[in-house]
Amino acid sequence: MAATVLFSIFGGLLLFGAPIVVALGVASMAVYLLSGDDISSLIELAFSAINSFPLMALPSFILAGALMGDAGIARRLIYIAEELAGPAAGGLGAAAVMACMFFGAISGSGPATTAAVGMLVIPAMIERGYGRSYPAAITATAGGLGVVIPPSMPLVIYGVTANESISALFMAGVIPGIMLGGGLMIANYITAKRNGYQIEGTGYNGKRVYKALKDGFWSLMAPVVILGGIYSGLFTPTEAAVVSIFYALFVGIFIHKESSLRGLNEAFQNTTWLTGRVLIIMFTATAFGRILVENHIPAMIAQGILQITDSLWLIWVLVIGFLLFVGMFIEILATIMIVTPVLLPVMVSLGVDPVHFGIVLVVSLGIGFSTPPLGENMFISSSIANVSIERISVRALPLVGSMIVIAFLLAFFPQITLWLPEKLGF
Repeated sequence: MAATVLFSIFGGLLLFGAPIVVALGVASMAVYLLSGDDISSLIELAFSAINSFPLMALPSFILAGALMGDAGIARRLIYIAEELAGPAAGGLGAAAVMACMFFGAISGSGPATTAAVGMLVIPAMIERGYGRSYPAAITATAGGLGVVIPPSMPLVIYGVTANESISALFMAGVIPGIMLGGGLMIANYITAKRNGYQIEGTGYNGKRVYKALKDGFWSLMAPVVILGGIYSGLFTPTEAAVVSIFYALFVGIFIHKESSLRGLNEAFQNTTWLTGRVLIIMFTATAFGRILVENHIPAMIAQGILQITDSLWLIWVLVIGFLLFVGMFIEILATIMIVTPVLLPVMVSLGVDPVHFGIVLVVSLGIGFSTPPLGENMFISSSIANVSIERISVRALPLVGSMIVIAFLLAFFPQITLWLPEKLGF
């Protein structure tokens, strides 16, 4: 009965266009009121979910990403990526992917990566004859790499929700992030050849490459400092997030001398807005998840799945298909907090490592950044390129297809994900 009320109210509010946080909160509150339980215990539980030391990394990484954009780090990374792409067919498309990988290793946010890279790359690609829809499509799709390549906000949220090591999750995300970037560059190369986009490239110029690397040295050092400190054990992910803030301020003020009070003010405003939004979702999603557990919903779902099949490969197909579908409609952070308590026990009972599941979960949901109707990255790139979402979606199909293939490879071959954490002793 409780589950019926919970999902009926939740689904009904979503259909009427209510924000996800309202749907989660109202549905949870209604179940507690109807059952006559003391609602104060629900509030205490939800508060404890956001009163977490690892969660402090979230606002810090958001602020660091915003400050690095203001410090000129993003612009230099894009310049380096463009020079390294050189003579490859679709060189600027490959540069967009590489730039998203670089900036994703700093900001940890898909929309932030899409905005920072897209503002510079999309106009340049339009000038080089790529049209309007394809530059927007590849930037929106590649922007999703920011949720996999560490440091990653979704991985932090999964680590807190599943009570798993965030450091291990960060390390596990490195190889999948590189694979996703490589898959997008291959799809971009094929598309460029087929459509005649920048077939000859710009050619390598030793002086230009050297100049780009020299000017962007401190930009390239940002992910080295952040990730190197985490992997070496010098500091935790939360401490690394704080270090990255001071690094961005130091480079922006004393090295590049591009940071401004206006940029600092905008960075704090964006950080406050995004962090508040995430914490409210976490608050309500924790209450929602508690009701699911109290009513044994995860166990019922697990039993239902196992009655269909006991083949782990087929179960992975069902799970990834479900995540791809959900990612089209619900924000990634909310989805992680909703589905983790439901699906994680099922997968663990089948012998799946929680870290491995977390990476496949985030990769699958991250594809939702570039699939309508939610597609946050799509809306950002659409506004930059001044082209409709429908046109972008069609051009993004081969790119999204390459990411789906890699999601299945990661699911079927767990050592791709687990090799690095095991190698480094996590």
